[in-house]
Amino acid sequence: MVRYILQQIKITSHKYFGGWFAKNVVEETIDLDGLAEHMSNHNSPYSKGVIKGLLTDMIGCIKELLLEGKNVKIDDLAIFSLGIKNKEMALKEEDFSVSKNIAGVKLKARATGDLMSKNLNLEATLKRVSTPGTSPSPSPLDPTPSSGGSNGGNTGGSSGNEPIDGPNGD
Repeated sequence: MVRYILQQIKITSHKYFGGWFAKNVVEETIDLDGLAEHMSNHNSPYSKGVIKGLLTDMIGCIKELLLEGKNVKIDDLAIFSLGIKNKEMALKEEDFSVSKNIAGVKLKARATGDLMSKNLNLEATLKRVSTPGTSPSPSPLDPTPSSGGSNGGNTGGSSGNEPIDGPNGD
């Protein structure tokens, strides 16, 4: 279940100043160790240690391939690639230098298959949660307050309600 809170835009110069948008609530971040343990509990014949070792090796190999100028696609997960973070524009080609004009590289990941947004929207169940000091009220995305113990919520992407993402795509 994707839990969310409502946030108000308080930047006076923002196009939607005073407007409200849904922002997802992250309960916790699962590290590689936790992922390996989770995977081993899914009727896997492999132990947590074997799975963690395999995932650790996979991460190292993905990095190596990216630094060789290749993209890496893992079906139903993402296509990993590198991008360049530019500092400033060189006005002439001969004035360009790596140290002056490039800040570094960045990792990019584009979802594929089952993890693409269109597929997640069909499977996501949304539920509004309250923030400290407030009580949730019904909204078009969640017709029941979270305090009722009901699953509430709505599946995203198929109902035509307001966009799930905030004004900046958060």
